[in-house]
Amino acid sequence: MRENKTEVAVGAIVLAAAAGFLWFILSATGGSRGTGDLTLHANFRSAEGVTVGTDIRLAGVSIGTVSALSLNPETYRAEAAFAIDDGIGIPDDSAAVVASEGLLGGTYVEIVPGGSFEMFADGALIEDTQGAVGLIQLLMKFVDREDS
Repeated sequence: MRENKTEVAVGAIVLAAAAGFLWFILSATGGSRGTGDLTLHANFRSAEGVTVGTDIRLAGVSIGTVSALSLNPETYRAEAAFAIDDGIGIPDDSAAVVASEGLLGGTYVEIVPGGSFEMFADGALIEDTQGAVGLIQLLMKFVDREDS
């Protein structure tokens, strides 16, 4: 009987520790965020490295996540939906750029704000987009310039 109490106590401690780690991971990565107050859409020539859950950043601060990503079979462009956090207004002439944190860093979508006083409405399309630039493409351009 004493062994059962010990096993139950140890099991409870392990479950509490697991719940604590889960809470920490969700709060650190933004996984506990809601769906967002504002949904925006964008079409990219290349969304390489972008997946559902990828950060949306404005001035380096995470303001939302990519909530959906699909291929448009008619235009052959990547269509993305963004869930932007409550209370964040995005000027309606802003751009969405697929960016990288560095040579080996992760990918995120940077919102480059425009100067308009009008804000995007829920469900609006960001027309000014710049897709991902692959490392191999950059290296090939550099090599081609050196040969010329």
